[in-house]
Amino acid sequence: MYKSESVDVAVVGAGHAGIEAALASARMGCKTVLFTINLDAVGNMPCNPSIGGSGKGHLVCELDALGGEMGKAADKVCMQSRILNRGKGPAVHSLRMQADRMQYRAYMKNAVENTKNLTLRQCEITDVRKSADNPDMWECVTNYGAVWTAKCIVFCTGTYLAGRVIVGDVSFESGPDGMHAAVGLTDSLKKLGVPMMRFKTGTPVRLHADSIDYSVLERQDGDEIPEHFSADTVDFEKNLYSVPCYICYTNEKTHEIIRNNIHRSPLYSGKIHGIGPRYCPSIEDKVMRFADKNRHQLFIEPLGKDTKEVYLQGFSSSLPEDVQIEMLHSIKGLENAVVMRIGYAIEYDCCDPLSLKASLEFKDNPGLFGAGQFNGTSGYEEAAVQGLVAGINAALKCKGKPEFTLRRDSSYIGTLIDDLVTKGTNEPYRIMTSRCEYRLLLRQDNADRRLTPFGHEFGLISDERYERFLKKKEIIENEVKRVEKAHVGPSEKLLSILDEHGSTRITNGVSLVELIRRPELSYDALEPVDSERPDGLSREEKAAVETEIKYSGYIERQIREAKRFEKLESRPIPADTDYFAITGIRAETKQKLSKVKPTSIGQASRISGVSPADIQVLMIYFGIQ
Repeated sequence: MYKSESVDVAVVGAGHAGIEAALASARMGCKTVLFTINLDAVGNMPCNPSIGGSGKGHLVCELDALGGEMGKAADKVCMQSRILNRGKGPAVHSLRMQADRMQYRAYMKNAVENTKNLTLRQCEITDVRKSADNPDMWECVTNYGAVWTAKCIVFCTGTYLAGRVIVGDVSFESGPDGMHAAVGLTDSLKKLGVPMMRFKTGTPVRLHADSIDYSVLERQDGDEIPEHFSADTVDFEKNLYSVPCYICYTNEKTHEIIRNNIHRSPLYSGKIHGIGPRYCPSIEDKVMRFADKNRHQLFIEPLGKDTKEVYLQGFSSSLPEDVQIEMLHSIKGLENAVVMRIGYAIEYDCCDPLSLKASLEFKDNPGLFGAGQFNGTSGYEEAAVQGLVAGINAALKCKGKPEFTLRRDSSYIGTLIDDLVTKGTNEPYRIMTSRCEYRLLLRQDNADRRLTPFGHEFGLISDERYERFLKKKEIIENEVKRVEKAHVGPSEKLLSILDEHGSTRITNGVSLVELIRRPELSYDALEPVDSERPDGLSREEKAAVETEIKYSGYIERQIREAKRFEKLESRPIPADTDYFAITGIRAETKQKLSKVKPTSIGQASRISGVSPADIQVLMIYFGIQ
């Protein structure tokens, strides 16, 4: 072994979490090193070639507002842009993009390579330990015998940590996409007292595009007016490379093949020990669990404009290769499909997130942070936002500054992290709009207004962008105030608009707000009778104004709920509390409180199994009114 360099922050793993962590740390002025097992896998998309989706789009917009990179990259390599849940309210509108997999990887690698204070190094970290020379420093040992010293380490190991690929009876140590696994680090973490878990995920087959009969499939195009993630993106529509996706379906024959071969499934034979994601089950699991369904929807998604490889979304499987091929050929349009990569399950090690603080720093190992699938989550977007938070906090710790945390009433990021560190998880966790109780306050369209000031404070948002943000915020606020005071009379033009939209006619003057709040009317529809409306409002600004007006009553109600939440969050619990010394609460509750170590009464109330009676006892014990 030999002593290599000393850095402020070391990041282990260059997937979506690791990239954001390293970029944030370096951009905040900290000397940073990013370790990866393979330089060609930086920013890899080992599963579906998309960014965003239901709830996930919110995360990407929030990450962009804080100064992250994922949204910019997705915009740059977008092949299709769609808003999901458009038929529902604005709270659940979520942007999803098909991304060019290879271009995304190239973009991210380039971003890392050209960032000041950041070194990218190909190697495997096999051991992490306290420095013998300085107890405030950590050491990372590589497979080549180099010893790197760091003030903070962020673990972003994805599915590489003790990774094992399983296809039928075949299994071997491996990371995703044939990369080799990280085999030594788990034991090192266990020696440090990090509690570990074993999870599983899977990925579907990849097919040759020219072997598919698209004529019998349902075509799915992007939105006619596409939207983008990042406030820094310009000329998005001009640079968009638009491609269609396609929909196909399993059928009874497919299901029969699965049922006849279910004994060969490692998921059912006991060969797989890791716990898989509930909300992204394998196709064999779907068929067995939902026996009443005669078909399941599948999506054919291109991997990039320069490859014939396509992804079969919804067809994740660990069945033997011959069974997967037989299943494929039973599907209409895929009768002659040529497999380029077989589907597989992958087991991997991750930490118990209950061992983390809301800053994503380990409670018992100060200076060590976790992010992404290492923390028990699933999904690129979930990983990226955790990486950003961990990277920011690692940099702040190096600078001797207070940690940065987001509450669940502030963001989807705050909701995700609070769920992890307060409730833990017994399966790969993914964000959903339903997990967020303040979702009307935490919409995609206002992510910048909620979080950009933080990004600017940390130096991750430029002054120029911040000025644009302040101007946009002022425009929206001023326009809402103007509309609230505006009135219109029953002119012929207005009556014609009301008739056109099937809206009840008026006989007297009425406020513009009252009309906008009608479900059948919109802010845009009333423009011809709104003579004082300022020129030059962007589509985004108009949509924000309409949402603020249309849903003001619901928004105000959620604001009141958030204030009650804030009241509980503002009642701190001392970090050194001995819960076993408190009488009046159950032994089980004492154990859970001791494990989670909640920082507030609010967090304590969200711990699974902690009752309202327990909370009352705590409030009496701490003298909280």
